[in-house]
Amino acid sequence: MKLATLRALITTIDEGSLRSAAKRMQVSQPAMTKMVRELELELSTTLLVRTSKGVLPTAQGKALYERALTVCRELGTAVDEISQLSGKMVGTLHIGAVPLAVMLLIPETLRTFGREFPDIQLRVSEELYLAQMQRLRAGHVDIAISGIPGGLSSGEFIVEPLLSTSMVVVVRKGSPLAQATSLTELASAKWVYTGASSSTASDTGYAKLLYEHHSLPAPPVGAVVNSTLVLLSLVASGDFVGLMPQQIASHPMAAPFLSVVPVAEGGYPLTVGAIVRSDAVVSPAIRHCIAHLHRAAYQISSKISF
Repeated sequence: MKLATLRALITTIDEGSLRSAAKRMQVSQPAMTKMVRELELELSTTLLVRTSKGVLPTAQGKALYERALTVCRELGTAVDEISQLSGKMVGTLHIGAVPLAVMLLIPETLRTFGREFPDIQLRVSEELYLAQMQRLRAGHVDIAISGIPGGLSSGEFIVEPLLSTSMVVVVRKGSPLAQATSLTELASAKWVYTGASSSTASDTGYAKLLYEHHSLPAPPVGAVVNSTLVLLSLVASGDFVGLMPQQIASHPMAAPFLSVVPVAEGGYPLTVGAIVRSDAVVSPAIRHCIAHLHRAAYQISSKISF
């Protein structure tokens, strides 16, 4: 099985058309068709089916596509790592970060890391914790920057704590709920949970963790979101209650629309850290990036009292 034929399959499925794939790979359409056909003959199966709108992968094609993506990604990473070990800092680094990290850590890290290693491209995607872990496990991101949950497997991940924060209770400006002084008074309110689905949110949401931290039953799920922007929109425009990092709640972009509820129990303490897979090779670029994240976190910690 040749790497070129695997790339031909990946590109064809991504493009949904042999013609577009051939153009992207800068080969003729017959050559592209021949490479895909070579894979099909080698595996004695059909990988693509033609439709009126282009081509679609069969079940076998989808299976090979996922494995081929991993193979090409790992080979690319190996090439970058070999160059880095030889002193040539080149390549691409993929970072998945929670909104707090995007606001506070990423800008300074991009500035200092980019200045020291201009030939390494940093790709940053904003994601919530559950999506980050899925992408980290699949190898789609090299570093996840997230709140460090309890019970995170030390055998599966390596964790570098960066900074501490508090997940504070927030409601819209002018909401009667802003007068609450305890979590018990908010127990029947409509809480916004974050998660990929209602089941995962109710199992792992910070609202549940905050209430359990004080030996209280978790409040009912009023809505489930997988985006901080949606969380902000719901809380700022309705009678919902949410939890968000203190630094976001007090940020000039959010503070005019939100009130932090002064509950006696306080917020939920959270440590934000850099997480990498323990079975992945920690390349020089990853090590240097984490060092720059530590530097950015130190600067923030010296300015902000949590």
